[in-house]
Amino acid sequence: MIPQVVAVRIARPGRRPISLWIPVLLVAVVLAPLLILLGLVAIVACLVFRVDVARALAAGWSIVMALPGTEVDIEHGRTAVLVTIR
Repeated sequence: MIPQVVAVRIARPGRRPISLWIPVLLVAVVLAPLLILLGLVAIVACLVFRVDVARALAAGWSIVMALPGTEVDIEHGRTAVLVTIR
């Protein structure tokens, strides 16, 4: 399943936690021109380094499909950031 939402929660001592929900599809639509350009650059890089383009695309798609359920928890000092991909 493709990731739907990225939830970010920032906890700071003495302050209310900040929570952000970022819809992945909306961000992808807004950044579509850059994503197309990035895709073309990736294909050229595959050709330059003699990597099979189809296998590289399949590997990238597999990584994207494995993202839902991923949680990244970062703590620095007394500040904590939790990123959840759903």
